[in-house]
Amino acid sequence: MTLVTDTAVKALLNTTTTTRVRPRYEGSNICTWIGFKHVNYLVEEAVLDHFRQSGLPARGLYEEYGLGLDLVSIDSRILHAFHMDDIADAEVVPWTADDDETLGFKITIRFERDGEIHKAVTSKVRVSLRVDTYLEAAGEVPAQLDRFAVATLGDDLEREPGTAAPAEEDILASLTDGRNAYAWKWNIPYPYCHFTERIQMSGYLRLMEEGKDRFVADRGISIKTLLDDRRWIPVVPRSDIRILDEALMEEDLYTVYTVEEVFKDFTYTSRMDFYVLRDGKLVKTATGRIVHGYAVILNRRDWSLVNFDQHVVDAISGAPQA
Repeated sequence: MTLVTDTAVKALLNTTTTTRVRPRYEGSNICTWIGFKHVNYLVEEAVLDHFRQSGLPARGLYEEYGLGLDLVSIDSRILHAFHMDDIADAEVVPWTADDDETLGFKITIRFERDGEIHKAVTSKVRVSLRVDTYLEAAGEVPAQLDRFAVATLGDDLEREPGTAAPAEEDILASLTDGRNAYAWKWNIPYPYCHFTERIQMSGYLRLMEEGKDRFVADRGISIKTLLDDRRWIPVVPRSDIRILDEALMEEDLYTVYTVEEVFKDFTYTSRMDFYVLRDGKLVKTATGRIVHGYAVILNRRDWSLVNFDQHVVDAISGAPQA
């Protein structure tokens, strides 16, 4: 049985923990390198284990107190690439001020390679405890956790008001009008959700990865095209995502991928915004940014960063597509 005690909450808010993590095989899509999405999964696992080590595991919080543990923001920098079968140590340092309404953590992941310790990832994460309303009430929220409990994800934020939506068939065009952007509509399936009803952080990370894939394919420089032509692969040194409201299972989600800046022909930054249509209004449920570059595959073990050529710059910077 999970007991919410002063001792457990004090450990959650003050004690540094370390977790041994290993990237999943699924995340090795090109040679043996691990993509940014699965690096962020390691960050998530470290945070979940911090709750376990504090005596407040996600399962116990939900089953006994009706509190769903939701990562509501994650901001990660990747400093060294992970490879398949790497084992790393993830240090979680609590980072919650006395007046914060979300739980904050700073995560550093390190691994050893060729006898040298590398700082591979740094990340900042915020967590909310969402009060379950799908099933019967679980009773009062424990007083020690009450300030972190929310009725809806995003309750700790000043939400943007929803904007009046055009006719449904015109929504995608309205979201990309006048922007260097690509957008698509997608019905949220249950594998992207948790706690029975809402999309979870890993679902948004999957969509961020898909956004890149869709955008470059739309611009004629798909992942496979550049792989086959030049052995170029996309790399992500930084990503962040923040949940602003809830998006529910089987709702239609409108995702907009907008290029904001191309930096010295070396990286480009894209913003991703997510909306659902409710009561005739477009409600933004999440927003984030992702920084992309390219690397050339040198052999099955090594790669090297490259500058964009004019063809790639033109594709990334091109006019909005219909």
